[in-house]
Amino acid sequence: MSHIAEIETRIAGIPCIIGVKSFESQGGSYSYNAASDYDYYGYTEIDWEVLDRKGYKADWLARKMTSRDELMIESAIVKHFEEEQEYEF
Repeated sequence: MSHIAEIETRIAGIPCIIGVKSFESQGGSYSYNAASDYDYYGYTEIDWEVLDRKGYKADWLARKMTSRDELMIESAIVKHFEEEQEYEF
């Protein structure tokens, strides 16, 4: 499967790649007339997988992840797409 982005990181000290399959982020309106909490606060949906350094899916490494690793990875993905968006014209 092709990825829309690949981000280098480490899990349990082991170098790896995060393959981002999809990314969608919608800012909130912060309006009292918002139809739902998603409209009010906004949302971000990310689908990603852990790959080894050669680009092969690494389920064995994904099982070593902690919740802190997941937060770090998702923050890095959001940052990647925010920076990418700044350079679009």
